[in-house]
Amino acid sequence: MRSWSIPVGRLFGIEIRIHFTFLFLLFFVWSTEATAQDASAAMRGLGLVGIIFGSVILHELGHALVARGSGIPAKAIILLPIGGITILDEGHAIPDPLHGWVRDIRIAVAGPVVNLVIAGLAAIILPAAFPGLSLTARPLVHSGALLRSIVWANAYLGLFNLLPAYPMDGGRALRAVFSRSMDMVQATHRAVRIGNVFSLLFMMVGILVSNWWLVMIGLFLFFGAQLEERSAVFQSVLQSVRLEEVMLTDFATLSPADTLEDALDKAVHTLQDDFPVVRGSDMVGVISKQKILEALRVDGNGYVQAVMSRIFDVAAKQESLASAFRKLSAHNLSIIPVVDEQRLIGIVTLQNVMHSMALLAESRKLRREAMES
Repeated sequence: MRSWSIPVGRLFGIEIRIHFTFLFLLFFVWSTEATAQDASAAMRGLGLVGIIFGSVILHELGHALVARGSGIPAKAIILLPIGGITILDEGHAIPDPLHGWVRDIRIAVAGPVVNLVIAGLAAIILPAAFPGLSLTARPLVHSGALLRSIVWANAYLGLFNLLPAYPMDGGRALRAVFSRSMDMVQATHRAVRIGNVFSLLFMMVGILVSNWWLVMIGLFLFFGAQLEERSAVFQSVLQSVRLEEVMLTDFATLSPADTLEDALDKAVHTLQDDFPVVRGSDMVGVISKQKILEALRVDGNGYVQAVMSRIFDVAAKQESLASAFRKLSAHNLSIIPVVDEQRLIGIVTLQNVMHSMALLAESRKLRREAMES
């Protein structure tokens, strides 16, 4: 999701990104309005899009700021054609085993509350500022009535997101309630099943009344719920798997005294992309295959010590994969050496973790399905 979006700025220290599919929406609005009427109508259409997405940004900021106040940093907000996504850094969340479900509900409802407050304030202020403005005229949301659209776009956005249809905000609050009596994977699975009912209803009604927006919303809910369920399983595995279960124990190391050409020769004969640099029994750095190649191209042959990175972190074999991911992301690393009593016994890289995680998640899914049957 993040890789298919571009940054457009920051608000309250949170990165705002626009997904590339948003450009298709802008083109669609412009072309349909311009064809139907004229260029000024197309501009009003884009103005309506701006109102809707401004409301979406404020909605997602509500989630992000309440999450930050609850101890969960927000990484970014990504704008999509039919809404937004707030990416939370749950790896750095402050554990709250007793009241975590309350925190999750508070974060989930923050977005809709922001929209409903905006709708209420706009419904009071706009008629007073523009006496001839009617808030109940139809259509309620239209490019020809931008002021009225501010009220109803926020009202619709707030109320729609309160539906208990996962992954909508109401569905997330419902999952938090379920998590009081079951683990997060089970709670997500139950919320997803309820969300699937809503998604099917949206698609069926959309087909019956030829409203393709409803069909698209139903598809978004369905596929979004499946991705969220996979993410919940992934996070569960991260917390429960220890590094000693997935670390590479057959790995190559380099010496700081190795020349870059010797290091490259060793790298050719292994699938590793990253290497611990060891002097005697002490680890003194890390270096990647790409870094070796870049140094050879730019400066010619030299020594590993001159180009290795001295910024690295280590982990104990009993630590969880979630802990390893936090360390990898903290310094933008791609390798974590695993030590036992200050002795290097293995390495964990992003490459081998993703491969192992896919196998572990699939095996646990198969065991869960076998138990349910």
